[in-house]
Amino acid sequence: MPTSPIDSPPSTIAALLLEGGVLLEATATDRLDAVSQAGALLVQSGAVEPSYVGSMLRRETSVSTYVGNGVALPHGTIAGKHAVHRDALSLLRFPEGVDWNGEAVHLVIGIAAHGGGHIAMLARLADVLLDRSTVDRILSATSTDEVLAAFSTSEPVSGE
Repeated sequence: MPTSPIDSPPSTIAALLLEGGVLLEATATDRLDAVSQAGALLVQSGAVEPSYVGSMLRRETSVSTYVGNGVALPHGTIAGKHAVHRDALSLLRFPEGVDWNGEAVHLVIGIAAHGGGHIAMLARLADVLLDRSTVDRILSATSTDEVLAAFSTSEPVSGE
């Protein structure tokens, strides 16, 4: 059982999005640049150590994190989990798109999770973001509040 609010898992996807971790007008030269930017936001928030970004890049070069609907969910390798301080997400919207091995990606959500928590987080995010109407709401949002509202009806990430 968690002993402090910091140890308590956030109950929704929106709660995991970092303050200052949502960029609505991002640009990237390629998918690895986009992954680096998502990781940099996680580092800036204190959720992860800088080495976690390298872990995210290693995962992306071995297995694409593209999930469909113009969305990618970059996250670190199992070996990089030691660099995670707390569960968190970063969200970058690329209005011009980023080439992701031939797919146009407009939404990148960086994931940091303790231990095995990334599996539940990935599953929930994929479930929510495979709904085209949710993706469209995020892509047309004009503020961070609208992005968060798109996730406001999300079920708990942990399934609790």
